[in-house]
Amino acid sequence: MKKINALLGLLLFSGAAFAQTTWTVDKAHSKVGFNVTHMAVSEVEGKFNDFEGTIVSKSEDFNGAEVEFTAKTASIDTDNERRDTHLKSPDFFEAEKYPETKFKGTLVKDGGKYKLKGDFTMHGVTKKVEFDVTYGGTINHPRGTKAGFKLTGKINRQDYGLTWANKVPTGEMVVSDEVELVVKVELDKKA
Repeated sequence: MKKINALLGLLLFSGAAFAQTTWTVDKAHSKVGFNVTHMAVSEVEGKFNDFEGTIVSKSEDFNGAEVEFTAKTASIDTDNERRDTHLKSPDFFEAEKYPETKFKGTLVKDGGKYKLKGDFTMHGVTKKVEFDVTYGGTINHPRGTKAGFKLTGKINRQDYGLTWANKVPTGEMVVSDEVELVVKVELDKKA
């Protein structure tokens, strides 16, 4: 009898250890933003208005969580219609040909810090990336359980085939190759 109880206890513990929680991005309380240097002297901010993401976590602290995220390139918004049209064109995103920018990877906790590691796909090119992540915490609310994260990092747009390269008279780039990502997400725990 003790063996059966021990086996049942092990099975129950194993099931609890592998329980998964699925979280989705609350778009109304999230922002997928970026910054680039413009004319070598200032910064221009932008964001994507159409995006979605899912996180599947096996632990309360999200260590090892599987992350999938997609942003629609045609939803790029820099508060300037002319610039947005140019960014959607073949000079940059080619939004008609490459309608989505994607990420698939894992959230890793090392000590008290988090990193998001995985494959980032933009303009048909996929590269391994690593971004810094700040975990804001989890809260139970009358509208459900929420969690918050802020991601920061940099990519080089040239690595993804966004090679438009006009220069100012002094030789600096009109639009920097380095793009700073600032993504703030609020997650909803699925019931």
